[in-house]
Amino acid sequence: MSHTSRESRERSVPTSADVARLAGVSRATVSYVLNNASAVRISEPTRRRVRRAAEELGYVPHAAARSLRAGHSRMVLLPTAHVSACPPHSRFLDELQWALRGLDYTVVQYGSMGLDGDSAARAWAELRPAAVVSLGETVLTPHSVRLLKRSGVRAVITLGTRAVEGAHSLLMDQRQIGARAAEHLLERGHRRLGVIMPEEPGPGLFSELRLTGVRRAAEPHGATVRAVPLACEERAAEALAAGWRELGLDAVYAYNDEYAMLLMRALQDVGLSIPGDTAVIGADDLLLGRLLRPRLSTLRIDVVTGQYLAGLVDRAVRDPDGAPERHDVMATRVVRREST
Repeated sequence: MSHTSRESRERSVPTSADVARLAGVSRATVSYVLNNASAVRISEPTRRRVRRAAEELGYVPHAAARSLRAGHSRMVLLPTAHVSACPPHSRFLDELQWALRGLDYTVVQYGSMGLDGDSAARAWAELRPAAVVSLGETVLTPHSVRLLKRSGVRAVITLGTRAVEGAHSLLMDQRQIGARAAEHLLERGHRRLGVIMPEEPGPGLFSELRLTGVRRAAEPHGATVRAVPLACEERAAEALAAGWRELGLDAVYAYNDEYAMLLMRALQDVGLSIPGDTAVIGADDLLLGRLLRPRLSTLRIDVVTGQYLAGLVDRAVRDPDGAPERHDVMATRVVRREST
């Protein structure tokens, strides 16, 4: 091959025909191999030859063309209003994305900060994904689901606090978390309960429901419950701790372990004893909570696995007219340690 022709090939966009010629196979074989088609038997040496040729040429299948052939894309849209650093949440997202990739889907995370249900649905629909997995940060409506499906989305899956008509719904009753925390504190003899309410916008939906759970559990015992706003900042915790004695609380459920650890350190810095003056319980069972002194009591929240959710996505994409599935997918238990 001449120097000029080699430069020309390197400048041009490689096609499946180029891969087929280099590998000595048909274009159909290239398509079967690179799209992981399982319906056609192709020998492993041939598969390796095709992949080597594609790698040498720098060929990547065209997603839009692939979607036209299949009648739908292989994109799963994962909207998120903010990126969580919480290990359980991060592990769940990692597992979900790996499982979907193993099923030959492409996962695209979409920043949805500031969008309500219908506005978000219109924005998501523009990308024409095969499925949308909404993790509860954006509250979808039945109209949102219909809009998405009219645009060609084959499956809408919601993971949140309530079922949405037309969508597959995995339900997590956040009130259960607050109730379990309150029941533990009540068992320990506490009757003046505080509930830390994050001032950041992200946790708002869940924190209100968890507060409701605390209040429902406390009411039969004649216990008082006070909502206590707190930003996840050291200065905010210091200011709250400075006036803590005036609140008259003997125990607090702190939304999650991050807020619990922040509050514990601030209370200890002003000379308050934990659990002597105030018992503290968090949620999520982070490793760091076990390293504190006193060790942090917490709630372990077990939810559906990413592998399970990926399987539901695949079933729903394959059968878009199937009846929506609804499952309760969360279990909560108290991990008792020294802070309560």
